Amino acid sequence: MAKSKIIEVQQVTISLTDFHGEDYICITDMAKAKTDESRAADVIKNWIRTRTTLEFLGTWEKIYNPDFKVVEFDHFKTQAGLPSFVLSPTQWVEKTNAIGIFSKAGRYGGTYAHKDIAFEFGSAISAEFKLYLIKEFQRLKEDENSRQKLDWNLQRTLAKVNYTIHTDAIKERLIPEKLTGKQTSLVYASEADLLNMALFGKTAADWRAENPDANGNMRDDATLEQLVVLSNPESINAVLIRQGLNQSERLTQLNQIAITQMTSLVNNANLKNLK
Repeated sequence: MAKSKIIEVQQVTISLTDFHGEDYICITDMAKAKTDESRAADVIKNWIRTRTTLEFLGTWEKIYNPDFKVVEFDHFKTQAGLPSFVLSPTQWVEKTNAIGIFSKAGRYGGTYAHKDIAFEFGSAISAEFKLYLIKEFQRLKEDENSRQKLDWNLQRTLAKVNYTIHTDAIKERLIPEKLTGKQTSLVYASEADLLNMALFGKTAADWRAENPDANGNMRDDATLEQLVVLSNPESINAVLIRQGLNQSERLTQLNQIAITQMTSLVNNANLKNLK
């Protein structure tokens, strides 16, 4: 679970967190906009026990949760509205195997709900609060997208700079003197495809054949992780060239490096937070 993020809605501080790649909002924090902190749990319990809320939660789970226990849900729904019916978020999750709501302890503890459900809970606070909540959430996502785009452009630039270092090594060690421009370009293409094969498992020509309608090239289509990894083999290949290794030996080493680094990056929590 990713570290919590914070937004402020009508002077109420609300925590958000990433859960299985989705945004969840702390409805315990939201409830504080309607009552004091000690009674926030009661606001949630009163909301979740109504038939309208249960129908919304059950419908959401049926759409997104294949392991949702519909029979248990139907049992709760028949009791909804009765004076004796009491239901907490923890009971809801334990009995129905729901994933739209969860509770956690700690500094950013409380009851969290998927953004769809949190926005619905906002109606229990007030229409005005709900609208400001949606507005602040959208602002947060726009800021995150801007940071991700900036980071992607930075990595793209880094890959280009390292490629210049790489081509300088080719000039120094691989290109015989007095070759024609066409011969020189063929050597460059060969070395570029060496890196493409090491990381992407295909040449630029293979990629173009598979993506005839795509704009740009395979590196323009690369993911953030691929661009980060790509900047490293380019520099390493320059060193291997100066060491006199042939292409077959270099391809084997570069491929292993790409596999190791890509495996590390896709499991890196900090990089996931940029997404």
